[in-house]
Amino acid sequence: MPFIRSEEAVVHEIHGGRFVSYIRPGTGSRDLTAWRGEVPAGMVGPAHTISHEETFYVLSGRLRLTIGGESAELGVGDAAVAPAGSELAVENATDQAAHMWVTTRVGFSAELADGSTITPPWTH
Repeated sequence: MPFIRSEEAVVHEIHGGRFVSYIRPGTGSRDLTAWRGEVPAGMVGPAHTISHEETFYVLSGRLRLTIGGESAELGVGDAAVAPAGSELAVENATDQAAHMWVTTRVGFSAELADGSTITPPWTH
């Protein structure tokens, strides 16, 4: 099934953000997962270490990404790549919601600072 309609997207909420999953094994993908991340105004996501490379493309608003200790503010049309094993944090310090498109490999997981591991359902 090479085409995924918007009504087939599955919404997940975690740590104050929304993850609208489109590309995943359940929609026919074997290798990649992709979703629209919705980051509300003022949200500071927890830092986490990622198991697989992850890419980000800002669709609307402004976001601050910190990857491996290096931070940058990204706006519409900007992109970033976080290498596997890097620590990642996402923040929206503005008063407007921001949206990004995120892609990684199937099987992705993230380890939080407290040592707990999250295996997001939208990546499996």
